Amino acid sequence: MIRIAFVMDAIDTLNLKKDSTLAMIRAAQTRGWQMGYLTLADISLEGGQVMGRVREIALTEAFARTMAPGDAEAGFCTLGDEASVPLGDFDVVMMRKDPPFDMEYIYATYLLERAEAQGTVVVNRPDSLRDCNEKFFATEFTDCTPPLIVARRQDLLMDFHAEHGDVVFKKLDGMGGMSIFRVREDDPNLRVVIETLTERGAQQIMAQRFVPEITAGDKRILLIDGEAVPYALARIPMQGESRGNLAAGGSGLGQPLSARDRYIAERVGPELRRRGLTFVGIDVIGDYLTEINITCPTCVRELDAAFDLDIAGDLLDSIADRLGDRAASP
Repeated sequence: MIRIAFVMDAIDTLNLKKDSTLAMIRAAQTRGWQMGYLTLADISLEGGQVMGRVREIALTEAFARTMAPGDAEAGFCTLGDEASVPLGDFDVVMMRKDPPFDMEYIYATYLLERAEAQGTVVVNRPDSLRDCNEKFFATEFTDCTPPLIVARRQDLLMDFHAEHGDVVFKKLDGMGGMSIFRVREDDPNLRVVIETLTERGAQQIMAQRFVPEITAGDKRILLIDGEAVPYALARIPMQGESRGNLAAGGSGLGQPLSARDRYIAERVGPELRRRGLTFVGIDVIGDYLTEINITCPTCVRELDAAFDLDIAGDLLDSIADRLGDRAASP
């Protein structure tokens, strides 16, 4: 039997109708895997060994009812008693903690990297979680991205705006559509936006030429071990918005991948595999790659519902294949 631990946000904070980690727990339960639940606060290093205060988790029938319209059911899962367990004893540790990507997150990657050395498979690989900033990582694929600049100097950012006229400015560590500003030509707020985001020149930010195809949606494409799921979730901005993020009020529309979507996924996929990034969500607006989401990719439940998929199951099957003989052991 495969033992899998989910490092995630506190159970009582989850969106039961949308949370992708719950889909992964359900897929593991369906396969008869032994499952554990813990948060970042439950991980420690003791005597050179990475330990977790882990509780067994199981979804109940009430969780299945959250898939239908209506309020989420109470009692959607059961939790066992807390036990101190070496994380290296698990076959797999799924790192599914939502951002913010702060120092606590980085410290967690140090701990998980040590657990990895002690024998567990960590998804996604801790050193790559630490190294691959979700916005900056996309700049590695210059043939796929819109014109952009990463800078903290006001003159450089203003020159970029003068060249392109309609520009999106954003923090490198932003999430969920937070701190994203669209600045059009002759916008009187240009300087104050740059001053605010860079904290008066103290922090690097990104500026991208605005992609007008955002009106058709910011497409989330999920990749498992470098291979794209054949459908995307286009997150369409609400009226008067230029952000498609669901957290910013966007609505999701499933659609097949376009030829350009497939090209971008095929460009990015080999590098994801090389870095041990097993489950990734890339964001594509029009013909352009804008972000590579590696910390806690979402939209699994929405795509499953739209196209009768089992993305979490496909992910766990891929991981089981990697485990080899351990997957077949009783």
